[in-house]
Amino acid sequence: MSAAVDPEVLPPALAGTLSEEQRQKVLESPREKRLEALAACLSRPEPEVLAHLAQAAGLDVASNLETDPGARGLLPPRLVHEYQIIPIRHGESPEQGEPTPSTPLHIATAWLPDALMADWIRTFTARPLAWHLAVPERVHQLIIENFGVGSGSLDDSDESYVAPEAQKESEEVVDEDAAVVRFVTDVISQAINDQATDIHFEPQEGQLRIRYRVDGLLVPVPVPENLLRFQDAIISRLKIMARMNISEKRLPQDGRINFRAGGVVLDIRVSTVPTIYAESISLRLLNQKKEAYTMDRLGMSAEEQGQITGILDYPHGIILVTGPTGSGKSTSLNAFLRKINSTDLRIITIEDPIEYEVPGVNQMQVRPEIGLTFADALRHVLRQDPDVIMVGEIRDKDTAEIAIRASLTGHLVFSTLHTNDAPGAITRLVDMGIEPFLVASAIELVIAQRLVRRLCTDCSRPVSIPRVKLQENLAILGCDPAEAGASANLREPVGCDRCRGTGYRGRIGIFEIFRLNEEMHQLVLKRESTRTLADCARRNGMRTLGQSGWEKVRAGFTTFDEVLRVITITEK
Repeated sequence: MSAAVDPEVLPPALAGTLSEEQRQKVLESPREKRLEALAACLSRPEPEVLAHLAQAAGLDVASNLETDPGARGLLPPRLVHEYQIIPIRHGESPEQGEPTPSTPLHIATAWLPDALMADWIRTFTARPLAWHLAVPERVHQLIIENFGVGSGSLDDSDESYVAPEAQKESEEVVDEDAAVVRFVTDVISQAINDQATDIHFEPQEGQLRIRYRVDGLLVPVPVPENLLRFQDAIISRLKIMARMNISEKRLPQDGRINFRAGGVVLDIRVSTVPTIYAESISLRLLNQKKEAYTMDRLGMSAEEQGQITGILDYPHGIILVTGPTGSGKSTSLNAFLRKINSTDLRIITIEDPIEYEVPGVNQMQVRPEIGLTFADALRHVLRQDPDVIMVGEIRDKDTAEIAIRASLTGHLVFSTLHTNDAPGAITRLVDMGIEPFLVASAIELVIAQRLVRRLCTDCSRPVSIPRVKLQENLAILGCDPAEAGASANLREPVGCDRCRGTGYRGRIGIFEIFRLNEEMHQLVLKRESTRTLADCARRNGMRTLGQSGWEKVRAGFTTFDEVLRVITITEK
C-alpha cells in the first residue's frame, strides 16, 4: 500500500531528458493521455514508461484488471471520470465477505495519484487506499463499462463533489441543459477515442440506446442509468448542433456539425428519421485532418501494388474501386491520388463528402440540394483542363456516361461502384444502360476490396488448426485445399488491455484486382454474365477476395473467421 505522490514531479530517470516545454506538455494533457504524451516525448514504448513511473512512485503495475463490484457505489461517476480511477479486485479478497472499514480499497489509476485526489476519495469512504498504475486505455474502458459514457456529465447522485473545471467556472450555475451539452460532447469525444466511424442514437421502449461502429462492427455503448430522462433534450441538442428544425419531428432531416476536440476537427454528417418512440439520429464522423493511407498501409502486397501502379501511369482510362459502404473505397482512391500527385498534373476531385484533404489537388463537394450533382459537377470539371478526375461515386447513367466519355477523350478517371466483386462492375455499368463497347474500351482496372479486423500484435498467439478444418476453410474461400500443407503463421485473438479485450486492433484490406484482356473484351461485347467474366478472369490469373484473405490469414494478420465474415461467398 502506497501513499499518494506528487504527480507534478516526474521521476528523475524519465524527467532528466525532458525540456521544460515537454514537461509542461505532459502535465497539461488529460490524465488518460499523459502516459502517451510522456512516451512520445521520450521516444520510448508506453509499457516501458509505465513501468518506470510505477517503480519511481513505489506502485505496482496492475494487469488483467477486474472491477470490484462491491466498491462500485462508493465513488460518484463524476469523480471517477475526472481522475480516471477505478476500484479493482486484488488478490483473493473478492470472495472474502463484506469489506470492513480497515479493508484496503484497491484503485487503478491512469496516472500518478496526488493528495487532492486522495482527499476527495476519503470524503466518500474511510477505507485505506491502495494505489496501482494501469494501462490508461483499460482504466478508461472499465470506467465506461461500469458507469457509462458521459455519466460524469449526467451524474446527479451526489452534488458534494464538484470537478475542478466546474469550480473554475466563476460559480456558474450548472443546469440540466449544460449537463446535456457536456454529455453529447462526451459521447462524440469517446467515439473519436474509440476510432468509431458512426454513432447511432436509437430510441427504444424504455431506453435510449447508443451504439458506435468500430472496425466495421456495431458496439453497444454503456450509458448512465438515468439516460432516458434526458432523451428529448439529447435529441434536441444534436439537432441544434446540426442546424436542423427542432420542431419538425415527422420528417427525416439532414445536417452537419463542425466538431472540434483538442487538435481534432470533425465534419459530422447528421441524419434523423422518425421512429415509433422518437427520432433516431445517426452521425457519420469524418476527420478532416485524418492521416491519409499509403498503399502499404492499406495492406496491399508488393504484387498488388505493382499491378495498380502500372495502370496509374496511363494517360487515360477508368479505374474503379468496388465494395459495400464502409469497405475503404474512398481511402484507396485517395492513396492512388497521392501516389501520382505531382506539379505537372492537374487533378480535380468531386466528392460527397470530402474525407481527406490532398495537398495540391482541387477538391469539390457536391451539393444536390442546389443542383450540384456528380453528373453536373463532372460536366463543369471537364472544362477545367484536368489530367486526372476522381468522381466519388457513379450512382446513375448520366454520371457513368460522362465519366466514360471523359476517359475516352484523354482523361484518367477514378471512381467507385457498389458491387460485390470486381467483374460485377462491368455488368453493373451495362445494366445502367452504358453500351458494352464503351465499357470495354474505357475500363482499365477494377479493384474489389473489403476491410477485415487486424489481430492485436500484443496478445495474439499461434494456433494450430486441424488439417481437415483448414482444407474446409480454404475450399469455402475458393482456394486450393492443397495449400493447407504450406507453411503458415496462423494466429488467433486473445484479448488484452491494449485491444480492450477484443483481440483485434485496426483493420487491413483484402483486394481482388480485375484487368480486362482481349478474351474478356469479347465477353463484355457479348453481354456475358458476371459469373462468366469472373471464371475467365480466374483462369487468367485474377486472385479473388478469398485468396487475398487467405494470404492475410497465412501471414498472421487476421483470422479465417474475419475473412469469412466480410466476404459474400457466391457459388463457384
